[in-house]
Amino acid sequence: MQKTIASNKYRKLIDLLIAARQDSGLSIRALAEKLEVSHSAVQRIEALERRLDINEYVIYCRALNIDPHKGIDLL
Repeated sequence: MQKTIASNKYRKLIDLLIAARQDSGLSIRALAEKLEVSHSAVQRIEALERRLDINEYVIYCRALNIDPHKGIDLL
């Protein structure tokens, strides 16, 4: 079984989150402040160095004002 962090579908999910962040005009640091995490945590997620669990994913989506189902449908 392929690790999910290395899958093409997971990459598409993260690409969706990156695009939503950029479309919102948020920098990595600004999103990190909204999420109350370090900017390096967001940076590692976007660089596929750290995987989001489902709860973190939903929180991330809420911070970006996007429906979590949009990303889940990609999977």
